[in-house]
Amino acid sequence: MRGVLGWGTYVPHRRLDRTTIRPVAGGGGGKGTRAVASYDEDTTTMAVAAARAALRTLEVRPRSLWLATTTPTYLDKTNATAVHAALRLDRDVAAYDAAGSSRSTLAAVSAALDARTPVLVVGSDLRVGLPGGAEEATAGDAAAAVLFGDDADGPVLAEVIARASLTEEFLDRWRVPGDPASRTWEERFGETRYLPLALEALKTALGAAAVDVRDVDALVIAGLHERACASLAKKSGVAAERIADRLTTAIGNPGAAQPLLLLASALESARPGAVVVLLSLADGVDALVLRATDAISDRAGADTVARQVAAGAPVSYGRYLAWRGLLPVEPPRRPEPARPSASAAGRNADWKFGLTGAAGVLADQEGTVTTFTIDKLAYSPSPPVVFAVVDFDDGARLPVELTDVDTDDVAIGMRVEMTFRRLFTADGIANYFWKARPL
Repeated sequence: MRGVLGWGTYVPHRRLDRTTIRPVAGGGGGKGTRAVASYDEDTTTMAVAAARAALRTLEVRPRSLWLATTTPTYLDKTNATAVHAALRLDRDVAAYDAAGSSRSTLAAVSAALDARTPVLVVGSDLRVGLPGGAEEATAGDAAAAVLFGDDADGPVLAEVIARASLTEEFLDRWRVPGDPASRTWEERFGETRYLPLALEALKTALGAAAVDVRDVDALVIAGLHERACASLAKKSGVAAERIADRLTTAIGNPGAAQPLLLLASALESARPGAVVVLLSLADGVDALVLRATDAISDRAGADTVARQVAAGAPVSYGRYLAWRGLLPVEPPRRPEPARPSASAAGRNADWKFGLTGAAGVLADQEGTVTTFTIDKLAYSPSPPVVFAVVDFDDGARLPVELTDVDTDDVAIGMRVEMTFRRLFTADGIANYFWKARPL
């Protein structure tokens, strides 16, 4: 039996109210909110957050790691190695990128299902649209991680009982390297290509699983073509109340992260024996049929997608544009930081990426703010900087920057946890380290 051993998700703290877009940009916007990665987040840091959540309650460790994204921090350099280091995985655990298109996520999942060892697949995306455009409002930022393995590795929470994949070449959306946003063809064209492919993949996968469409308990539809996904929901033959919420009103469409994020959300409410079908529309269609096992009832103590969706704090449209580099703003009147040293980072990798030292592993501990200062002079892409002294529960003390917090909300006694973030970027090098954020 091979299937899902565990999962973890990450929805960024900030939310952009879509109604604030039109008054500034003159177009776009809409109802609801979209999740926004902070200025110190990228697809690598979000992947670390989701992967840590997936592994937090599990004893089994992955033997390989895949990071799927359409917006990697680096080209030429493997991004998954930073995730590997932050998770403190052994050197003999391979780490790979699957990048370029939103279909990369299901490619990594396929590799994980064909493997004979536990494999951690992480989908992480930071989606950008041009100001005032439709994609700016409908997109979102998020990450999700799923650990696949056999029942010999640990309790399988949902067995993959069938899968199908169909590929077809047609021009639906594209983004030239270096461009900030995607371009799309006329929506009706994509719908006419995706819909028959999706219906065929669904029929094939259900047939292989010997499951009638009426017995599907949750149909998860992922894909960047919203019109095709909506049409598929209506024509799939699955009852409307069993179509999983795509969460587009609350967090938007997070691209490569969406298939695993929506699958995790569906599994969180699945009962033993429930049949969950994932259909991912991207340059073809990939289908997975899963059946929840009795072990899914024992999964407890994990953060849920629903809780993360309900949480969060607002971010202004102007600040969002500045974070994405779409609104040039005056930089801090301080010398820009120097390029991080590769040799120094290599010598201190355990501390820099794993936050391990003489006091042990601090990355997994919680702590309390004992004092803090709000610095309006220090260099920061999003001033002011909030520095705090944190006393960890095991007695260690660390001066550290706070993130995901408004200055008016900082208080002595605040409980915090550690989060992997990007301090700054200089000469194209992302300087990663750890910050603290409120629990």
